[in-house]
Amino acid sequence: MRAAVMHSFEQPLVLEDVPDPACPEDGAVVQVRATGVCRSDWHGWMGHDPSIALPHVGGHELCGVVAEVGPAVRGWSVGDRVTVPFCCGCGVCAPCRQGETQICERDFQPGFTAWGSFAEYVALPRADLNLIAVPEGLSDVEAAALGCRFMTAWAALHVHAQVRAGEWVAIHGCGGVGLAAVMIAAAAGARVVAVDIDEAKLARARAFGAEATVAAEPVTAIRELTGGGAHVSLDALGSPATAVNSVKCLRRRGRHIQVGLLLGDARSVALPMARLIAFELRVLGVHGMAVRHYDAMLSAIAGGAVRPGELVAKTIGFDELAEELASMGRFAQEGVTVMVPT
Repeated sequence: MRAAVMHSFEQPLVLEDVPDPACPEDGAVVQVRATGVCRSDWHGWMGHDPSIALPHVGGHELCGVVAEVGPAVRGWSVGDRVTVPFCCGCGVCAPCRQGETQICERDFQPGFTAWGSFAEYVALPRADLNLIAVPEGLSDVEAAALGCRFMTAWAALHVHAQVRAGEWVAIHGCGGVGLAAVMIAAAAGARVVAVDIDEAKLARARAFGAEATVAAEPVTAIRELTGGGAHVSLDALGSPATAVNSVKCLRRRGRHIQVGLLLGDARSVALPMARLIAFELRVLGVHGMAVRHYDAMLSAIAGGAVRPGELVAKTIGFDELAEELASMGRFAQEGVTVMVPT
């Protein structure tokens, strides 16, 4: 099969022929039809993820067709169109037994702990637990746009924060996950304030339902716009500044959601604990979404309440992956990029 192989961190990927993946006994081999290019992939390409061993094939936001199933698989057949969470469960550990596959103690992450979907085929374990059927009405590109950005934003707002109509929601950072959060919050009837320094991204946020946008001094601006602070605030970027701003812009009993990854020395952030205590704020971490929550998300998509396909700004081929990853260091992406292996 063809794959975009990373031989060195921060160096261009090499498109080459590599052996087809072996099918796990309890898993499946999926022929990739489309795969998102996510900032998490950029972190892997930069060498930020210690689980990655070179040579490596990234990619984790995929839609494809089952090409082979292992002998222990009961629920899937060759030809089924599927997607998968970026964090696959083992089915045995305590979180998996409770249905929380996204925080599996022995999780499998395509594109990180194993070779991923920047290839023509990808092998996925425990198919009966982890694979998700893609509805007929959703195209391959739209299905690839679901994960991890859209489904993580869905989990953040609906599963963790339990956003309600009429609440103010602040979104810090309007990349792929931020724009997805804007769309999802607005569809839930929330009043959205989007924060970014890039006017083009703020324009996209307004198109997806943001009632107000802020480019500078976000804490003061959000408190004034919302009459005392947001009910829910989401750091979609991942930096000490945006994490702290997200907490500070909340009203009493507000909920801060951390989605953006913080790396290196920035992993330990000095949050304003006095405010957390005095305002009885909640801090929520989000690591993807469990398989059991996909039905609600897919139902909302089928009903037209949310439209993940509209987040896709462009599609690219294998030969454009290297430049696309490099551009993420400059925050050059607008919306979601999807690679179609042609």
